[in-house]
Amino acid sequence: MAKVAVFIADGSEEVEAITPVDLLRRAKVDVDVVSVMPELEISASRNVKITADKLLDEISFDDYDLLVLPGGVRGTNNLNACEELKKNIVRFNDQGKGIAAICAAPTVFAGLGILNGKTSTCNPGFWEELRAAGANVIEDSKVVVNGNIITSQAMGTSVDFGLALVGYLCGEEEKEALRKNIRFGEI
Repeated sequence: MAKVAVFIADGSEEVEAITPVDLLRRAKVDVDVVSVMPELEISASRNVKITADKLLDEISFDDYDLLVLPGGVRGTNNLNACEELKKNIVRFNDQGKGIAAICAAPTVFAGLGILNGKTSTCNPGFWEELRAAGANVIEDSKVVVNGNIITSQAMGTSVDFGLALVGYLCGEEEKEALRKNIRFGEI
């Protein structure tokens, strides 16, 4: 069974953090919500309290198939300040293992040089930062899957992002079944 780590920090965007967790768990994927802060509970971007399953120093990155970063400017800055996380993002990418980010968080990948020459997307306010890092920014896609790298635009694309993660790990059939089950894009 696939296993995913969703990393959160003070200032992470609530919907972008929780929606992928919800959808992945509906698809029977094992998900750990991991705090990079010194405590399990974080204060998200709209002051919603989220309690992680584990602290960063309690996990082994080798246990995971996919690393997920929610956005939120302050949350992204806190994730970007975590050297252990960034070291493992680079290692995962080098190994062709899954890395995913939404909204402002793809800037973490850009800063690591991971998006150079790759198609990707992010919150429109950060398109130029990705371009400056050599990314080919796709402005009209809610989600861009480029091999092992999955990026998405913003809170409003959180369901699309979560479904893309399900598709990446479980296949398009499972993704489509889940999309229909939650009535996304219908009615």
